[in-house]
Amino acid sequence: MGNQLFSRYVALGDSFSEGVGDPDPTRPNGLRGWADRTAEQLALGNPEFRYANLAIRGRKMPQIIAEQIEPAVALQPDLITIYAGGNDILRPKVDIDALVASYDDAVGRLADTGATLVMWTAFDAGTFPLFKPTRGRFAIYNELVREVAEKHGALVLDFWRAREYRDPRYWDSDRLHMAAPGHQQMAIKVLDLLGVAHTLTAPTLPEVVPVARREQMRNNAAWMRGEMLPWVQRRVTGRSSGDTISPKRPDLAPVE
Repeated sequence: MGNQLFSRYVALGDSFSEGVGDPDPTRPNGLRGWADRTAEQLALGNPEFRYANLAIRGRKMPQIIAEQIEPAVALQPDLITIYAGGNDILRPKVDIDALVASYDDAVGRLADTGATLVMWTAFDAGTFPLFKPTRGRFAIYNELVREVAEKHGALVLDFWRAREYRDPRYWDSDRLHMAAPGHQQMAIKVLDLLGVAHTLTAPTLPEVVPVARREQMRNNAAWMRGEMLPWVQRRVTGRSSGDTISPKRPDLAPVE
């Protein structure tokens, strides 16, 4: 098995593409993630393959555009993946039309490279009570993203319709990021979308253990204290979990 389709892959975006939720202390930033997993498969049988990942957790659309687009173009990739906008839409106020208009310009710049371009719709979080109020926002964003992708000839991975991700076992304990099984499944979806043969298998999910209502309430309270309140506080104060983070793979390099 070997990949002869792509030799220079660059991943752009935020925590989704950086790999948050899939820890690996042996890797840059201590993360693996679906993009690393995808790159490992693309490298099989192709000694010329190189991979860069410019994504940084917490980045909003303006930062991704300002910090990652031109560096990505300069790397002359033949494959680009980008997912941006989730952190913007979760803010109290957002102009989705203006947000996606700026995304359109950036995607056009990437498309001009001639690289194969992969984009995402947002996940349908309507089944998660905390995020249910944002469902309409993300639905509008998704429709506009599909239009942008069609305009620029990009492939779209439809996260909104990926029903398996309604299973909480695909998600990290922070309930905001995919866990290792989620990243494994996403890598499979990306490779299948690209038409690349691979050796990945469906993730093994932990056994479902029934939780009593009282324990579930304790778990929810602990999550609010440990995850949700710090997240809200960062939004209120204008801070980000990625303020001190650098790209994990700023230059094209072999996959080790």
